[in-house]
Amino acid sequence: MELIFTKRGGKYDDLILRRAGAADETIACPKQGIIPHDMVHYAVESMLVPQSGFLSLVRDGQSADYATRGGDGEEAIERLVEAFQAELWGGRVPALDLIATYEHACAARGHTASPVTTEAVEAIRARLDDLTTRWSAVAVNEALTVRF
Repeated sequence: MELIFTKRGGKYDDLILRRAGAADETIACPKQGIIPHDMVHYAVESMLVPQSGFLSLVRDGQSADYATRGGDGEEAIERLVEAFQAELWGGRVPALDLIATYEHACAARGHTASPVTTEAVEAIRARLDDLTTRWSAVAVNEALTVRF
């Protein structure tokens, strides 16, 4: 699946989801001062096995506007994405602290955390750093494409 992130003027960027044998789907991504939320999903989900978050479900045939089932895997990935997104806004913390925050967020929402290692945290951070650099270089109405 191709993810085509287009930087726009105004309050939203666009994400086009391109899958073989399916019509393209476009998602409006609210600007948040960092890379788009769904780009954080890409960084997290592309580095984890098994993959069970939003992009994984869309890649496997779900419509992009589906209502999540709220299963443990989906919820755990969303909490992990939120932990990395908070780090992008607020600055790096030790990997074990990020994992503890993620596990606490999962527990607070009543679902199981997926296992995450410090090595996975560092790999995701490296991907986020690369995406942040690449996204910063994208001009308005230009795109950054990644494969998932």
